[in-house]
Amino acid sequence: MVGKSIIVMGVSASGKSTIGYELAQRIGGKFIDGDDLHPKANILKMAQGEPLNDQDREPWLERIRDAAFSIESKNETGVIVCSALKKCYREQIREGNHNLAFLYLAGSQEVIRERIRLRQGHFMKENMIASQFAVLETPVDETDVITVDIDQSIAAILDSAVAALTEQADTKQAKTEQSMPATTQEIIA
Repeated sequence: MVGKSIIVMGVSASGKSTIGYELAQRIGGKFIDGDDLHPKANILKMAQGEPLNDQDREPWLERIRDAAFSIESKNETGVIVCSALKKCYREQIREGNHNLAFLYLAGSQEVIRERIRLRQGHFMKENMIASQFAVLETPVDETDVITVDIDQSIAAILDSAVAALTEQADTKQAKTEQSMPATTQEIIA
């Protein structure tokens, strides 16, 4: 998975930071928490219980996209945490990034609400969960998105994620090899 960025996505409290960090450790990649890339105005707005709008998210998504591009261009592997709730947000992150995967941590509102209640010191408040689900466009027919159910242990989520990412990379490699002219395939072999 060298030269690849993995965007761990989902609503707040889906486990993005925990899974993202652990996934980066497991695959030997760089970890970037997308929350750290939010402009200060966004953090202040969320801390006051106000949901972000598309205009608020624009500079943040640019920073996420640029971080993914930096990882890819340095031929590194990285895991970036970013909610990426709408398809247009994911499209913005995809711009200019050719070796990207999204890991969607899917969970019900009930599971997420309980996790928010247990959190301490985070800017996302429980009353904002409904707005996150209202904005969420569940990834459908996006071939670079892997969906993992979060209603299981961290170890099980990581095992599922690594297996799916490996399968995705193998499939991409096989398609690349099939599209090469025979002489190129012989040179590689």
